[in-house]
Amino acid sequence: MIPQNFKDILSNTDNAGFYQTLALIFFLLFFISLVIYVFSKPKKYYKEEEEAPLQDDQDDEFNLKN
Repeated sequence: MIPQNFKDILSNTDNAGFYQTLALIFFLLFFISLVIYVFSKPKKYYKEEEEAPLQDDQDDEFNLKN
């Protein structure tokens, strides 16, 4: 029998519950570390990034306004 999707492949193994739990733990660790990383940056960093598209780039050598 040819498996139709990823769920069929994973559900037919002996340790399917273990792999699903491991994937959930990896996802949660990644998500929590990403949230901690974002909130550890100072607000000044995000303010500068927020205004970056609105700044005039006169020092840019590829300026098309010439």
